[in-house]
Amino acid sequence: MQYLYHAEAGLPSITLTGDEHRYIFKVRRHRQGEMMALRNLTDNQLYHYQISSLDKKEANLQLQSSEVLAVHAKRELHIGWCLIDPKNIEKVLPTLNELGVAKITFIYCDRSQKDFKLDFKRMEKILLNSSQQSGRSSLMILEQVDSLKAFLKVHPESYMLNFSETKLHSEEPVETVVIGCEGGFTQSEVVMFEPAKIIGLDTPLILKSESAVCAVASKILL
Repeated sequence: MQYLYHAEAGLPSITLTGDEHRYIFKVRRHRQGEMMALRNLTDNQLYHYQISSLDKKEANLQLQSSEVLAVHAKRELHIGWCLIDPKNIEKVLPTLNELGVAKITFIYCDRSQKDFKLDFKRMEKILLNSSQQSGRSSLMILEQVDSLKAFLKVHPESYMLNFSETKLHSEEPVETVVIGCEGGFTQSEVVMFEPAKIIGLDTPLILKSESAVCAVASKILL
C-alpha cells in the first residue's frame, strides 16, 4: 500500500477508527511512533503523519510534513462505455484505474440491458482501494448518461471503437473513445460518428467489451 486514503488528510491531527484502524494495525501491523503516508485525493498532496498514540479501538496521528506529489498517467483518457453487467465492470475497474484512465461515462446504448444498475458507492470503494495500492493521486471520475446521443452532444470529439480498417495507434491524439457492449453498436449508433472517427484494434480476434476497454486504455496510456 502506497498510502492510506482519508478525507481529512491535511489536518494537523487525525484519529483512525473502525475499518481504517483494523487494516492499518492488524493487517499492515504499523506501530506507535512509526510514520505513514495519507492522501485525501483532492489536492495532489502526500501527507506524512506520525502515529502518536494507539490502543485497541483508535489511533491518533500527528502531521509532520507534506509534499506535492502528483501521480497520474501522462495522457488524459475519457472512456464512454456502453453499459454491460456491473459485475464485469467491477472486475476490471481496478485495472483501468491503475492504467490511469481519467474518467468513465457509462452509457445506456441500444444493446445495453436496461435493468443493469450501477452501484457508484461500491465502485468508488473499489477505486479507493486500487488507488492506495497503485499510488494514484486523484480519483477516477465516474458518471452515467441515458443514451449515446446524449453523450455525443457533450463530447462531439469522441471516437468509436468498432470494426474498421483505420487502426488505433498509440501516438494518435485520442482523448475520448466510446466502446460498445456485448453485441456491439447498432447501425443507428454507428452513423452518429464520422467515418474518420471510427477506429479498430489490430487483431483478428473478437474481444469482450471489458477486454476491449483494457486494450484501448493500455494502447493509449502506456
